[in-house]
Amino acid sequence: MSLPSSQPLSHLEPGIRLLHKSVGFIFQAALRAAIKLKLAEHLQDGPQTAKQIAQKIEANATMIHKILRLLATQNIFTAVDKHQFAMTPEAEFLLADHPHSLHKAVLMLTDKTLWEPSLHVAEMALGEPIFKRIFGESFFEYWEKNANLPHNFHDGMASFSTLENPFITAKYPFPENSLIADIGGGTGGLLLGVLDANPKTEGVLFDMKAVTDKHILHKLNDDSRWKIENGSFFEKVPSADFYLLKSICRDWDDDHLIQILTTIRQSMTKTSKVLLIDIHLSHDNQPNFGKNLGLLCSHLIIGADERTQEELEILLQQAGLKTTNILKTDCDLSILEAQIG
Repeated sequence: MSLPSSQPLSHLEPGIRLLHKSVGFIFQAALRAAIKLKLAEHLQDGPQTAKQIAQKIEANATMIHKILRLLATQNIFTAVDKHQFAMTPEAEFLLADHPHSLHKAVLMLTDKTLWEPSLHVAEMALGEPIFKRIFGESFFEYWEKNANLPHNFHDGMASFSTLENPFITAKYPFPENSLIADIGGGTGGLLLGVLDANPKTEGVLFDMKAVTDKHILHKLNDDSRWKIENGSFFEKVPSADFYLLKSICRDWDDDHLIQILTTIRQSMTKTSKVLLIDIHLSHDNQPNFGKNLGLLCSHLIIGADERTQEELEILLQQAGLKTTNILKTDCDLSILEAQIG
């Protein structure tokens, strides 16, 4: 009896690729573990084996090896031989003391408040408010009450911004004697960068008190150039020449975002400008970090999303504003400038 003739199996290859993609979550788990175990700190002085690291932190050497081995497939650490691992440029950003550390950003992005709702995206698609079901309150209510927890949302966003802010300040110079208000500006990292890059400007950091209590504006070494105001951007914002809204739009659905923009417009003069600093989505199949964040932001409020430039312009119009300029930075972000229409 003869064996059946071999058949091409190329039609099965997409299935193999799908299987590979289905375990992507374990990579994020390994990344979080690397930070919690301070693996980058242990490797920053030179290559070591998993066993050497495990002995220092009283951990399981096999588990440490598996974590490093997986992360090395994406250039976060690198295997230098069968046993030793070393740092890579990407791994440097895991260090807590790196000047642009993403340590807190990664912990925030892999926190249970984003991780657990991710198991229920199908229910979200059917309109169920999953976050409230799991945690008993909305995302922003939760973090307003827990603003001082380790690895909290606001510290994570500040870490996130530490990497992005230099790209923004390099792209948009502010005129002398301008008053710049960072709306929902967290601990003030972006405003600090703007004031430092534009020494003849002044700034206002506007956010909830629980957040601004941890501000870093004192690092400017000139307390006369900034002030802090607390409140809700749904009610009233300070008067200013420029309004910064960085990564705010994606946190809200259309109705809430129009309300925020309308509140800002009510405090603007004819010459004031609002800068929406976001990732602009494109209508194609190409990878885009904003597509990841857009789905992730559904955990915050159903309808929250990253948007295309056109979608943002429509929302601006509905708030009585018109686009006057668009600038693409050298990172994922774009700056959409608008004035009263």
